[in-house]
Amino acid sequence: MNRYPLWQYLLILAVLLAGLIYTLPNFYGESPAVQVSPLRASLKADAALLERAGSILKAASLNPEVVALDGNSVKARFADTDNQLKAKDVLAAQLGDDYMVALNLLSRSPQWLTNLHALPMYLGLDLRGGVHFLLQVDMKSALGKALESATGDIRSALREQKIAYTGVSRDGNMLLVKFRDAEARSKGEAEIKQRFNDFVLNDKEAGGEFLLQATLKPEAERRIQDSAVQQNLMTLRNRVNELGVAEPVIQQQGADRVVVQLPGVQDTARAKDILGRTATLEVRMVDEEHQVVPGAAAPFGTEMFKDREGNMLLVKKQVILTGERINDAQPGFDNRSNEPAVHINLDGVGARKFKDATRENVGKRMAIVLFEKGKGEIITAPVIREEIGGGRVQISGRMSTVEAQDSALLLRAGALAAPMEIIEERTVGPSLGADNIKRGFDSTKIGFIMVALFMIAYYLMFGTISVLALGANLLLLVAMLSMLQATLTLPGMAGIALTLGMAIDANVLINERIREELRNGVTPQAAIHAGYDRAFGTIIDSNVTTLIAGVALFMFGSGPIKGFAVVLCLGILTSMFSAVLVSRAMVNLVYGRRTRLAKVAIG
Repeated sequence: MNRYPLWQYLLILAVLLAGLIYTLPNFYGESPAVQVSPLRASLKADAALLERAGSILKAASLNPEVVALDGNSVKARFADTDNQLKAKDVLAAQLGDDYMVALNLLSRSPQWLTNLHALPMYLGLDLRGGVHFLLQVDMKSALGKALESATGDIRSALREQKIAYTGVSRDGNMLLVKFRDAEARSKGEAEIKQRFNDFVLNDKEAGGEFLLQATLKPEAERRIQDSAVQQNLMTLRNRVNELGVAEPVIQQQGADRVVVQLPGVQDTARAKDILGRTATLEVRMVDEEHQVVPGAAAPFGTEMFKDREGNMLLVKKQVILTGERINDAQPGFDNRSNEPAVHINLDGVGARKFKDATRENVGKRMAIVLFEKGKGEIITAPVIREEIGGGRVQISGRMSTVEAQDSALLLRAGALAAPMEIIEERTVGPSLGADNIKRGFDSTKIGFIMVALFMIAYYLMFGTISVLALGANLLLLVAMLSMLQATLTLPGMAGIALTLGMAIDANVLINERIREELRNGVTPQAAIHAGYDRAFGTIIDSNVTTLIAGVALFMFGSGPIKGFAVVLCLGILTSMFSAVLVSRAMVNLVYGRRTRLAKVAIG
């Protein structure tokens, strides 16, 4: 009556053995390591890079425990953080700008486990330590940039078609195109409708002028805002790569916010400085028709910025070129003055625009404006002596070597589509993270011991079997988290502790049902069979309702709440398996083969 077929015992044994194998890497701990990854698509992490990294470390008298290829990177593991930091500096200096050298942590688990893809869980920010930023995108600025860009494109389109117009200007979230007569306006309207279908056009006449009002469609505004967030996400990922941070978390939160988590980062000040700076580059023409009047507002169509010497300059609002057209930016020195400078390579479109602008404005001043945190500063405003082709541009002007390096990093990593502001910042030290791990582990251990003592004292043999099934549940839960390479956080550890209490609840239902059957005079074998069968429906109901709540938390929650929901849902699945199948298998092995069972030890 209470026997499983052999295949079912073997299946349960195989699942538990797999759970043990995939749980083991979490007990070996981690070692400080250095990770080397190529930054350019033309470079690969191969045996040559492995040998080169090993030679550099050997020449510096640094002896790593292991140096190995891991995907598209080379990782070297060390015994302590001192050698890790020295190795990072040496490798970064020797390998140059073509490779990213990042600090990392590697598992100490043996190679045979790694070959089976048995890897430890990732530790979240609150357990490993590091930096958490919440950044907000300036959506108003994103729309403003799109409108300014459209202003220049409309001018170019009308000039190409030789349609006479008297001006294109921006008025808030609306563009105004002025024409000399109704016929020109009609031609311009047809051209703009054909080439700029994101705008709604309206005719208007005022003060003897023939106007065309262009307003962005709501769906176009949403697309521009979504595009700004996505471009900023990509730019932040590039910046984090340049910083040399391994396993970062960079994701969108809500409509206009981005979460950046850098677990294990050791140079928190530099991380905040680079991520917090929102450098975008714009090339504009200097307005030489008007004079700067101290205390007065800038004339229409211009903006006022300071240069590096503190002088105020009027710059036209029309943007010739933005940082989006930058392919590469490297720090260096000016060949003539030997001052620190940034050398920029433009893409094909950027090179053409820059060439056209310099050809049409020979003898005039061109300003290169760097925007950081919404504030613009003129880096340099040289006079254009001749047409500049080839897509190579140099910016310099009273900057230090460090400023040149940081500016090149920010420009190389890409331009932000819109400025971002840090609205929340949290820093967790490594020691606090280790203390959180200890507290979480101790709470789970104490909870498990207390539950075990109660179950054994109250249900005797069946209580002991329930505790063994609970241990199997914990084993399988950790194994599944490791197999999924989930990130374990403090809420996740709380989810594990909660899962223990919920898992034992199923065994309590089964044991109480068996007791009830025995009190009704049913034989022990029949009571065991009825206890498991009749309690199963109740167990399913209670776990399904909790699973629905867990799925809702995962769908609508964010960050730590999602981590808690993942652990909760996985814990429900593993508890169903362990509380019913594993405990039933052990009961069958203990009592199932006794044909004349007089009593059972169930308290």
